[in-house]
Amino acid sequence: MEHKIKVGITQGDINGVGYEVILKTLSDPHIVELCTPVVYGSAKVAAYHRKALDIPAVNFNIISDASAADENKVNLITCVDDDVKVEIGKATAIGGEAAYAALERAAADMEAGSIDVLLTAPINKHAIQSDKFDFPGHTEYLERRLGNGQKALMILLNDTLRVALVSGHVPVSKVSSVVTKETILEKLQIFEQSLRQDFCVVKPRIAVLALNPHAGDDGLLGTEEIEIIKPAIQEANAKGMLCFGPYPADGFFGTGHYRQFDGVLAMYHDQGLARYASAVLIQENTWARGDTTSMSRQLMAWSVEIIDKSLESRAAKGHQALFRPFTEHADKLVIQIKILYV
Repeated sequence: MEHKIKVGITQGDINGVGYEVILKTLSDPHIVELCTPVVYGSAKVAAYHRKALDIPAVNFNIISDASAADENKVNLITCVDDDVKVEIGKATAIGGEAAYAALERAAADMEAGSIDVLLTAPINKHAIQSDKFDFPGHTEYLERRLGNGQKALMILLNDTLRVALVSGHVPVSKVSSVVTKETILEKLQIFEQSLRQDFCVVKPRIAVLALNPHAGDDGLLGTEEIEIIKPAIQEANAKGMLCFGPYPADGFFGTGHYRQFDGVLAMYHDQGLARYASAVLIQENTWARGDTTSMSRQLMAWSVEIIDKSLESRAAKGHQALFRPFTEHADKLVIQIKILYV
């Protein structure tokens, strides 16, 4: 690799699992052979977590600006006061403020081109709320902060399944109002372009899931499939894409039909993530439960490989890709990708 990509990593909520995943990942000396890590956080907070968890130390190279990052070291930019109070396992306003400070600094560096990609540790969506951050999650913040008016697409993936969402952090009661022909078509176009550029799929085959049970049963259980989803698929195909469906989610995933496609577009958050929780988070039992050190390192290496392949083509077109590993629990790690067209 002639030029190692510079990966910005935000600390997330200082009371959460973020530092555990970061420290376990970066404790592997081979990581700096893959990329140049720049952690946005606090060396003292990291040390607090390391002692609490009794895990190996990571020698941070403290820098004031990402441009000063040493390619052969794990770099860290201090974003919070050294005396910030850490209360592991608790949701606090201080933890939310610290998460936002790191995220905003990293986003500014991403915007300035000082880092190539951004990976974010998890935030507490309640604790981070303030007059500066009024978003339901990272996706919406990054869309507003770096999207230049364009829309983001959330993609969750492993080596056998890529799932994108029409609606992200939206209450189920409001999903039907978000699922429109225009939105589905927009997401399909972004998804198809990402599959081409980021995953080198020459002619992507995309499956589209239904909104209602049994795909609406010809209108008996809902008309969205007839009036919205099918017309969106037809228009996408008229534009040269290969889109199929709508498929009922239960049978589609239960029979393994998803393996015949390069990507799956789900209508709402839990529809797409339910299969992900059972198949991807535990990686079909190839990773032992609780082995987060091994899992984190493999996912870091895997995500760097994906990023490295896609950056060249995206740079030529003025696009950015924000890759982030996200954890809900210490024994479950998943890669999310936010694609922003700018």
